[in-house]
Amino acid sequence: MDSTQRRRPTAGTAAGPDTADKDAELFWERHYRARPTTSARVNPLLAETAAPLHPGSALDLGCGAGGDALWLGRHGWQVTAVDISTTAVERVRERARDLGIADRVDAEQHDLAVSFPAGQFDLVSAQYFQTPFALPRSRVLRTAARALRPGGLLLVVDHGSTAPWSWNQDPDIHYPTPTEIAAELALDPAHWSVLRADMPRRRATGPAGETATVIDNVLLIQRAQSTGREQLDAGQP
Repeated sequence: MDSTQRRRPTAGTAAGPDTADKDAELFWERHYRARPTTSARVNPLLAETAAPLHPGSALDLGCGAGGDALWLGRHGWQVTAVDISTTAVERVRERARDLGIADRVDAEQHDLAVSFPAGQFDLVSAQYFQTPFALPRSRVLRTAARALRPGGLLLVVDHGSTAPWSWNQDPDIHYPTPTEIAAELALDPAHWSVLRADMPRRRATGPAGETATVIDNVLLIQRAQSTGREQLDAGQP
């Protein structure tokens, strides 16, 4: 059963969703239209994980302003970036053209509750892939794990604490631990291994420049290497 989780609108707004707005696509479209077009930064845990890897194909789930997808593209990765917001997708495409990496960053609009991008990937990144709307998150992440090539990595980074600028200040909110998230995914340990499941602290900067120590819940999963016939069938779940 999926956890009930809430996502802060990505840094830039402290307001929560309009309770009258029940349409996820419309909400995130309004969110990104209201944000200025700025150069987004890479999430530090993605950079830490991807930097030592040989560049291959990557999938960025919920790419938002595109900081992660553009960083990966600039470091030689072939990236598929997806978001529910058409405005976010168009801005990532535009920024990739401006940076001269449009041939390495392909942005697609997807409601991941309904559709999932085609292909096999060496790295799938789900950075703060949480939302105030209904989302079969565990199902989406299982699909992502099955889209990994042999030896590929799935990196899931979630909020593990409430920052002062978060719109959800509920003191009783439960942030599922990496171990709980892994249990929800229920991946066969014969084919997927947990390489990392921890809760590091870091100093973060909010939308108004304020700083606070926050916790990230980090889960890193690797698909097993395959040989022989298994290699040929690696694309099958």
